[in-house]
Amino acid sequence: MAPDAIVCSSNQVTEILLHETSSIPIVFVFVGDPVGSGFAASIDRPGGNATGFANYENAIGGKWLEILHEIAPKIDSVGFIFHPDAPPNVGFFRAAEAASPALAIKVLPLPVHNRNEIENGIMSIAANSNLGLIVSSHALLISSRDLIVGLATDHHMPGVYGDRSFAESGGLLSYGNNTADLFRSGAAYVDRILKGEKPQDLPVQLPTKYEMVINLKAAKAIGLTIPASYLSRADEVIE
Repeated sequence: MAPDAIVCSSNQVTEILLHETSSIPIVFVFVGDPVGSGFAASIDRPGGNATGFANYENAIGGKWLEILHEIAPKIDSVGFIFHPDAPPNVGFFRAAEAASPALAIKVLPLPVHNRNEIENGIMSIAANSNLGLIVSSHALLISSRDLIVGLATDHHMPGVYGDRSFAESGGLLSYGNNTADLFRSGAAYVDRILKGEKPQDLPVQLPTKYEMVINLKAAKAIGLTIPASYLSRADEVIE
């Protein structure tokens, strides 16, 4: 079709497109670790035919752990669910691992490739007391959110999730990007490219704002009281 520009979302689709064309401008949206994933030479100077908007910085993994520690201070171990073949997911896990000693929390890696591994992974740690759950942002995990949230609720695990769809589906708390905002920003880059600018000259944009969604029904179901300070900070509270 030889379009003037292509807009895409997710690491998987971006990787496919970059194998298909090195000349058509690509604006990616909601992509993790664009440099580590090989989509850009650097944040300031992408260098190729693609630029766009990252959904997280790797340090978010440590922030998820910190939030879980603050809303459920009795937690002493956390199951961290991530896709091991996705470099950003591995980065999130490593950041949580690095933050764990200061919080006196043991981080248990739960790498998963499919729904069976998700269920088996959660069940393998479910007998632990004072256990929490962190779920990274990945297409597999988002599409399996009903399974994950259901198991977390059944086993009274406080959970922090990387995508707001988890909180909307009954998960305790999500902390991540507003996807619609990223696409609105992507439109501005498309406009500049159509007016003659090159992707290689447009810096990759890192997230500047995260939103927190708290589900009070989920908190009640597992017998957890969310601190008032968190309720006042939340962008949305589901009652």
